[in-house]
Amino acid sequence: MKKEIHRYQGDDGLEVTWDKERCIHFAACVHSLPQVFDPEDKPWVQPEAASDDEVARSVNLCPTGALAIHGHESADGPPRPNRLEVAADGPIYVRGDLELRSADGEVLLEDTRMALCRCGVSGNKPLCDNSHRDAEFSDEGALGETKLSADGETAEGRLVLKATEDGPVVLDGPFEITTSGGRTVRGEKAALCRCGESGNKPFCDGSHVGADFEAG
Repeated sequence: MKKEIHRYQGDDGLEVTWDKERCIHFAACVHSLPQVFDPEDKPWVQPEAASDDEVARSVNLCPTGALAIHGHESADGPPRPNRLEVAADGPIYVRGDLELRSADGEVLLEDTRMALCRCGVSGNKPLCDNSHRDAEFSDEGALGETKLSADGETAEGRLVLKATEDGPVVLDGPFEITTSGGRTVRGEKAALCRCGESGNKPFCDGSHVGADFEAG
């Protein structure tokens, strides 16, 4: 998994960091606070152009975690419950108390926001890098058949996401999965397709084996 961190200093010790490799140009920051986040300016992030609270709120809108804020009392903590949103024709956006691990158990990332690739062609697996657009990945973002339940409340706790070798991302911990259509299911164990070939998206159905999927 690649990283390219850029740092932007504001007033009173505030710092905004931007991981270029995790940015998919969702542009929530640009639309919410254009005087701070302007891709046509250099540097493109100018934290001193708004209050610290405004910058923090805008940074926390970034669904991939590419933007983060440091040195501010309202820097985002883990949202509760841990939540996964399946985007139509795009990634799975995850928010919560998150720990991403490699197949051998190495901790790759601890964060509160991530975007998981599900088209199978990202150059920054298991994270999304917008490759689904060029690949013309198509999926309405619905939930396939599942034994997960929508009953009860999701317990609090860390969600571990393990990118298995040339296979799915396995979830271990409390979570809920939602779609733009409003359907929600909850659970503590699941396997998410990341090869793009499952017939039961967003869940894995073993299609990665026949597709000769390689995580790289």
